[in-house]
Amino acid sequence: MLTLYKDKVIAHLHNELGLTNIHQVPKLEKIVINCCVGKEADRKQAVEDAVKEIVLITGQKPIVTFSKKAIANFKLRAGEAIGVKVTLRGVKMYDFMMRLVRTAIPRIRDFRGISGRAFDGRGNYTLGIADQSIFPEIELDKIKRSLGFDVTFVTDASNDDHARELLRCLGMPFRAKGGNKADTPEMAAA
Repeated sequence: MLTLYKDKVIAHLHNELGLTNIHQVPKLEKIVINCCVGKEADRKQAVEDAVKEIVLITGQKPIVTFSKKAIANFKLRAGEAIGVKVTLRGVKMYDFMMRLVRTAIPRIRDFRGISGRAFDGRGNYTLGIADQSIFPEIELDKIKRSLGFDVTFVTDASNDDHARELLRCLGMPFRAKGGNKADTPEMAAA
């Protein structure tokens, strides 16, 4: 995926976006995977399971996140472990992106493309995944509980249109406007 970006995507984005300098071409800075198990009754065991699943999916050990304040309605104490998160950069980031785009996302049931409306206005995109079983690293027999998580793609793009074009060139199958078929570019299939 990194060689695809360096060989084809940079030149394509430089021409497509009409940029004057090659250093203005947007790039992927990091991918952040966040998983919250705060609603589970046995939070301690759920956090341990989430750590094991995220390690299998990303190849990197996540950090455990803790609650900042107590909320009585959720039976939550301050300082209690409620989730995990991991930040991927460099080679691991591009490896995860390739596995996500080429193997995991096509395994989603009734998949018709990813919504293009989850950009935050500053060129970052957040994708919500409802179940970890779409990743081939996870053995379906060993799943104790269904874990959903958020995958945030942080880019240095100046606006959402540049970030959308970058992710589309890297193979992200965005839903076509007006159609049901996913819009994937020719170069990502190579």
